This record gives sequence, C-alpha cells and structure tokens, in this order.
Amino acid sequence: MQMVQRDIPQSVTIVSQQRMEDQQLQTLGDVMDNTMGISKVSTDSDRSNFYSRGFAIDNYMLDGIPTYFESRWNLGDSQSDTALYERVEIVRGANGLMTGTGNPSAAINMVRKHATSREFKGNLSAEYGSWNKQRYVMDMQSPLTEDGNLRGRIVAGYQDSDSWLDHNNQKRTFFSGILDADLGTSTSLSAGYEYQRNDTNNQTWGGLPRWNTDGSVLHYDRAHSTSPDWAYNDKEFNKVFFTLKQRFADDWQATLNATHTEAKFDSKAMYIDAFVDKSTGNLVGPYASYGPGYDYVGGTGWNSGIRKVDAVDLFADGGYELLGRQHTVMIGGSFSRQTNRYTNSWANVYPDELGNFYDYNGHFPETNWGSQSLAQDDTTDMKSVYAATRISLADPLHLILGARYTNWRVDTLTYGMEQNHTTPYAGLVFDINDNWSTYASYTSIFQPQNYRDSSGKYLSPITGNNYEAGLKSDWMNSRLTTTLSVFRIEQDNLGQSTGQMIQGSTDTAYKSVDGTVSKGVEFEINGALTDNWQMTFGATRYVAEDNEGKAVNPNLPRTTVKLFTSYRLPVMPELTVGGGVNWQNGVYTYQDTPYGTWRASQGSYALVDLFTRYQVTKNFSLQGNLNNLFDKTYDTNVEGEIVYGEPRNVSVTASYQF
Repeated sequence: MQMVQRDIPQSVTIVSQQRMEDQQLQTLGDVMDNTMGISKVSTDSDRSNFYSRGFAIDNYMLDGIPTYFESRWNLGDSQSDTALYERVEIVRGANGLMTGTGNPSAAINMVRKHATSREFKGNLSAEYGSWNKQRYVMDMQSPLTEDGNLRGRIVAGYQDSDSWLDHNNQKRTFFSGILDADLGTSTSLSAGYEYQRNDTNNQTWGGLPRWNTDGSVLHYDRAHSTSPDWAYNDKEFNKVFFTLKQRFADDWQATLNATHTEAKFDSKAMYIDAFVDKSTGNLVGPYASYGPGYDYVGGTGWNSGIRKVDAVDLFADGGYELLGRQHTVMIGGSFSRQTNRYTNSWANVYPDELGNFYDYNGHFPETNWGSQSLAQDDTTDMKSVYAATRISLADPLHLILGARYTNWRVDTLTYGMEQNHTTPYAGLVFDINDNWSTYASYTSIFQPQNYRDSSGKYLSPITGNNYEAGLKSDWMNSRLTTTLSVFRIEQDNLGQSTGQMIQGSTDTAYKSVDGTVSKGVEFEINGALTDNWQMTFGATRYVAEDNEGKAVNPNLPRTTVKLFTSYRLPVMPELTVGGGVNWQNGVYTYQDTPYGTWRASQGSYALVDLFTRYQVTKNFSLQGNLNNLFDKTYDTNVEGEIVYGEPRNVSVTASYQF
C-alpha cells in the first residue's frame, strides 16, 4: 500500500537528504530539532528527549522496524548519524497500525541509503568548524556485476569535535555497507551491516544547579561544566539487516524484513543536584533536612549496559477488484524481542568533598569504584498481526480500514506483565480536485510504558483515542506538499510523577491518571516553490490538560514556528543562499523544594541560521553554515537543572561529487 503523502490521512513530514545537507542536520536529533511540531528537552550534554503534541517520542524505526528506548538509559538514539540515511519520515499522532504501539506523539522512521546506481558514483566531503570540529564523509556505490544486477554501497565517516562546554569532546565513527541484488525480474534482496561508535569525554550528567537557597536563579557562562576530568561516555551500535521482496500476480508483492541490533554503552560521570548558598558558595542537598546521611549534593555513577533487538516483519500488499472498482490491501505479521541489561555502581557526593561551588573547576577525585550491581534486566516481546485495505468508494473518495492485534509481554527479574490489544484504524480521504484533498482519521492508542508505581509494579499501558482531520495539497508530482490538520488525543493510564521514590529504589514512582486531553492545529508547506526556490515552513499550536484542567508538561512549548528556505540565484546559478528561523513560545514548570515551590521558566526565543553554497565546478562545491546568528542564550531544560543550548557557531564544507 505505497501511498503519496496526500493519500495518508495523518500529518506527515519528510526530511530529504538535500535538506539535511543544506542545514547540516548531521544527527537524528538535528533533524527533529528542525521538524515542525517537535520540541526537545536536553537532560545534559549527551542526552535529549523529543516530544510531539505534548508527549514523549519513544519510537525510533529503521526501515520501518521499531526500537523502543527508556529515557533512564538513554543510549543516544538521537545521535544516529544521518549520513547513513536517504531521508527521515515523521508521522505525527498515533500510528499503531504500522508500528505495533499507538504512542500519540509521533513515529520517526529513518530510511537507509541503498545501492541504487548501475554506474560507479560517489561523494567525498570535509568539514571544518567552530570548536575544532572536523568531519569527513565518504559515500560510494557501484555495480558489482557487468549487468548491474548486483550493486554495493559504502558510507563511512569520522568526526572529532570539541564543544562550547569546557573540556568536552566527542569522536564519532560510522560505517554502512549494503548489497542490493535483483534476483531475476521479480525478486530483489538487500542485506547490510551498520556500525556507529560515539566516544565522549567530560560529558555532563544533568545540568548546572538552578537555584540559590533564597530562590533566586543562578547564571553561568555557557562554557561552564560540572563534569569531572575523568568522565566519559562511550556507545557502540552494531546492526545487521536484510530485506527480501517478491513480486507476483502482476500487482502483488511480498516483503520480508529482518534485523539484529546491539547497542552497548559504558559511562562514568558525576552530577550535582543541590542549592547554592550565595553568601558562602556552599552546596546544600535537596534532602539535607531529612537528617544525617541525607545531606549529599550529588553522586558519581559507573553505568554500563547492552540493548539487543531482534525483529522480523512479513507482509504482502496488492490490488483486488470488488463491485467493479479497484482497491488495495495489505496483510502481515511481525515479531520483535528487545532485551535490556544494565549494571551500575554508585557513590554519593557530600558538601565537604566539593567545597566552595564557586571554586569548583572539574578537578574531583575519581570514585574508588566497587563492583557493578545489576540495575535492570528485562525482555519485551511483541507479536502482531495486521491488515489494512484502501477501498475506492468513488473516484474521489477512498476509505482506509485496518486493525492490528498485538500481544505485548515484559518479563523482569521480579515481575511480569502481558497485555493483548486490538488497534483499529479508519481513515477517509476525499479528492477535491487534482491537487487538493481533505481527510479524517481515527485510531486507538495502546502504549506500554516503563514507569513503575510506588510498590515497583509497572503501570498498565496507556489507552485512548486519536482523532485527526485536515486538508492536503500536492503539486508537481509531490515536489511541493501542504498540510493543515487539527487533532484531539484522549488518554487514560498516563503515567505522572508522584515526586516520591519507589520503595527500595532511587527511581521516581509514578501513578496512572485518566482523562488527559491534547488538542491542537498544525500547518506545513514543504518542497519546491519554483525550480530555484525550496522552502519548508511549519507552525503548530496545541494545549494539553489533565482531568482537573491542569497543564500537562508545561515545560514543552505550546506554539512553535519553523522555517527554512534556500534560493538558487537565476543570474548566478552557481550560488545558492538561504537560512531559517525556529521560534517557540515561553515554557515553565513548578519545582517543589525544601524552601517552597518555585517557578522555573524560559521566555520565548528565536534561533536564526544562515547558509550559502557555491558550485565552483560541476563536481566541486563549497558551503558555509552559520547557526544561532544572534548568539541567543536559552535554557533547554526548565524541569531540572540548567542546560544551555548551542551558542553561535560556523562551519565550512567542501564536497566533491563524481
């Protein structure tokens, strides 16, 4: 059931390879930062969580196969390098029909590059930029047989960069090798291996202390870091995958996808969670009033772990005739198993060990680590069968009906839970004319969650309903698309923090809340306005409240506007200029402290970027990017410690295409 955007009764954004190159969107996080309707909360220098329509995105897919991550053990999924991907697809709203769960935020699908060329071709690039950044990427593909039926592609790269944070450095290595084969006229096979490694030195764990003991807010130079000089965070990803496609009966095709992924990390770090006495510079722990032993102001941790995902998806799609009209249908099944095993070692940090916070410079003795203990060991199995059909009710009117049955089971060392759920889906698309259509859709929400209650039991999955309606247009064979959508999300069993700890644990306890509603409107225009002018413009506005009318996640912006455009000068076609602006409204949250309830906030702000590219020869180009033109200072984490966003920076990239 391959459909163009206009035929999909949901809000969809596709970020092309060209746009990623223009804006230097080099990680998945960069892509989401610049995608309409998505906002970010940075926990520290290495970890970010992304949100849409008021709720966290936890579904990252590669070629349609999902991986779910826990924010507690954020393995850096958003740091995936986009040099390996052809495009990134974002479907906002619940997408349980295709992904197995119905998270109402969004589903992110990274589409890998494949060996599509029957002639030798490639691209080499080198980039140099602020904070000693250097980046080198090679992308080559070639036929491996004389007839071109067997093709290969290699993408490899290396990046080494400091950052605006003191002493912080990251090295990134990535590689992808793919074989694509045409096995006759009706069979194709693709297989490959992907490797990524991110090594970070002197990363922060959490942010900078926000509050003085009198309730005033601290202010820092953005380079300031609480990281000790022995901290590191190393992550490694290994993935193997294959896809087999078989065409039959003229317009039918069967597809088999399978993958095995292993993600490992090893990290040592220190965090500070305390209040500062302005008169002395001494730190006061948030639990100091509880008595002796509770006056710690932070901690050091040695954390390690591995996440494995094995998944297979088999489906067939094709056309059929009924009542004199042509329709399409898809039917399939999938199985995935994800195992998570994490270990850690922990030590508290006390005020007398740190001394005067104003004098702290990162020189803090490394903990005499004991052996690591098991922190988490669980297995999640998901088995699904699904079917969908697109029925042509009349030439301009199409009905999409579908359902997915899911068996979801999680087993831990102490607890197991199994759930069965059927997710229905219905969508109606009406073609107004050759360019315009209107749509409406409904799907149910079924979203397992890894939050636990005060007794340590996992909360039941979130359930609810997702409604959406809108107007779409498609121009010049999808070179330009527009979407105007309205949505309403209703959820029960939504996990909300109690502010208390789970018995016998340092993890926060959550409770289930019914009656949460998010509703809003989105608009996007994306693509080519003319042969020389490309633009993407998106705006979103929503409100999210619980059953008592209180704001849900007020630390997330309710209104965002994102624009990026590029223009090739007709009088000088070698020169392309462009830029963009991302604006969001102010955010806030209330924090309970031993001294009272205080309001943390960040006012509205805009980030402006510029870029230009000059095509020196047919094969060689130079590109310059300037980000955060006005060097705006902003806080990305009002719900916790202060984590500043990226200051102004510049880069120059040379590319050779052959």
